[in-house]
Amino acid sequence: MGRGKVELKRIEKASSRQVTFSKRRNGLLKKAFELSVLCDAEIALVIFSSSGKCCQFASHDTDKTIVKYRDELGLPQSSHSRGCRSIEFWRAEIHELTRGIETMETQLKHLSGEDLSMLSMKELRQLERQLKTGVERIRSKQRRIISEHVNLLKRNLKVLQEENARLLKTVKYHEMRDVGVRPGVFVDHFCYSDQRVPQDGSSYIVNGGH
Repeated sequence: MGRGKVELKRIEKASSRQVTFSKRRNGLLKKAFELSVLCDAEIALVIFSSSGKCCQFASHDTDKTIVKYRDELGLPQSSHSRGCRSIEFWRAEIHELTRGIETMETQLKHLSGEDLSMLSMKELRQLERQLKTGVERIRSKQRRIISEHVNLLKRNLKVLQEENARLLKTVKYHEMRDVGVRPGVFVDHFCYSDQRVPQDGSSYIVNGGH
């Protein structure tokens, strides 16, 4: 006699339900494997039991298959997929930066005259040219800085000279004001006498006490 048709409904007995789950799960996994081999199909199968236990089969990378599935349906990529790609990107970035740092440290040692034993004659000559170019640039920068400093000192000197001349005029003005000399008056500092200067341009000779 053939097997009777099984009614598809939830198996109430827990032990029977677990046995059925194990048998059909294994059959499903086997069929998925056979389909992937026979037909070269890309398959990703994920099964969760009622207790939350996960069983899966993937003929290819599961994450890539899921990404392809979401692209096919036009769904946005999950944060997990973006996170995985982001982690891979930053790993590659860190690796590249590390290599760059190591290269720069090696070049710095060579410029300092260290670890030269592994360099060929051609590399040594190239290093020598780099050093000469660097020295010339340094000297050019030094000359430019010195020239700018000299020009600044000259400008400051000119400003100080002008300020000094202004102060001298101010001092003379105050000295004349303190001794009571008015414009147009000639002062003989030896006799402390004063005489107005004639308007016709001639001058008086003032003798001490007379």
